[in-house]
Amino acid sequence: MAKKVDIRKLTETELISTLEEMGEKKFRGKQVYEWLWTKRARKFEEMTNLSQELREKLSENFEIRVVTIADKQVSNDGTIKYAFKLHEGHVVEGVLIPTGNRTTACISSQVGCSLACKFCATGKLKLMKNLEAYEIYDQVAEIYKDAEILRKKPLSNVVYMGMGEPLLNYKNVVYSTQQISHDKGLGMSPKRITISTAGIAKMITRLADEKVKFNLALSLHAANDQKRSEIMPINDSNTLEALSDALKYFYAQTGTRVTFEYIIFRDFNDTLDDAAELASFCRNFPCKINIIEYNPIDDGEFEQADPEKVDAFAEFLESKNLVVNVRRSRGKDIDAACGQLANKNKAVLKD
Repeated sequence: MAKKVDIRKLTETELISTLEEMGEKKFRGKQVYEWLWTKRARKFEEMTNLSQELREKLSENFEIRVVTIADKQVSNDGTIKYAFKLHEGHVVEGVLIPTGNRTTACISSQVGCSLACKFCATGKLKLMKNLEAYEIYDQVAEIYKDAEILRKKPLSNVVYMGMGEPLLNYKNVVYSTQQISHDKGLGMSPKRITISTAGIAKMITRLADEKVKFNLALSLHAANDQKRSEIMPINDSNTLEALSDALKYFYAQTGTRVTFEYIIFRDFNDTLDDAAELASFCRNFPCKINIIEYNPIDDGEFEQADPEKVDAFAEFLESKNLVVNVRRSRGKDIDAACGQLANKNKAVLKD
C-alpha cells in the first residue's frame, strides 16, 4: 500500500484539481483548503460541512501530520520556548519573544543544521531533515495562539532565526511565508516576516529574482573573510564579495533594506578596527545593523564582549551615519536566546 502524503503538501490549485478528479465540485477543494489552513483542522472528521463519504475518501488517500507542543518553558522575562514534536518524532524549537509593543515568533526551518557555525548550539548538531512548509506554518500558528491567549497581544512579527539555514530549505521556507501571509492563512503582512541567512549568495539572488516581499537578514559577525571563515565555514564558498554582490542585487530588485546581524565576541570582533571594516562593508547598499550580545552555549569557545566595547562599537557605526540597534538577549535562563536553540535538547532529537 502506498504511503499516504500530508494533504497540506498540495497547493490550493492542486487540491481543487485533486478533488475534481475524485468527482467533487470545485468549491469542495476550496472548503478543504480553508479547513486546513484557516481553521487548522487536524482530522478530516472535523470538516463538518463535507459529506461523510468525502471525509472517508480524504482519510483513505491522505493524512494530516500534526505538529504538537512537546514542552514549553517560560523565562523570567516572559519569553516562552517551545519544543515542537513533528510527525515522525523529531523535535525542533521555537520562541515567543515579547518586547515592548512587539510580540515575535522565532521559528525553525530544519531539524539540526549543516553549517557548523562555531557560536551556535544548533550548529553542533547534524542536519537531519528539512521542515515541510506546513511544519513551519504550524510553529507560527501555535505561537500565534499563545500570543493572544497568554500575552493578550496579537503576534506582530515572525523571524526565521531558529534551528537551521532557511535558504537551504528554499522551497518550503518561501511557501510557508506565503501561507503565513495569505488571507486564508494567518493573514500577516510579509513585511512582518524576516528570513535570516548565514549567507547563500545564489539563493539571495533567487529571492531577488522572485521579488519576495519579506525582509532579509544576514548573519554577518565579521566583515573580513579570514575572521568570518574562522567562525562560519560557509564563508569559504560564499565570500563577502559574493554576498555583497548578491545583496546589492536583492536591494535593486526588491527595494528592501537588508539587516545585518552582528554577534559581538570578546577579543575577536569587538574592536574599532572591526567596526571600521563593518562600516566599509555596509556602504554598498542601504542597511541596518543589529549588534547582538553573545549568549553562551555548552562547550562554547567565545565570551561576551565588555559592555564598554559594545557601546563604543555602536557609537563608531552611528558616527558613520549607519542605523544601529544594540539587541539585549531575552530568554537566556531557559536557553531560548540567539544561538542557544537545541543547547539543552540534543537528547530529544531523533536520529
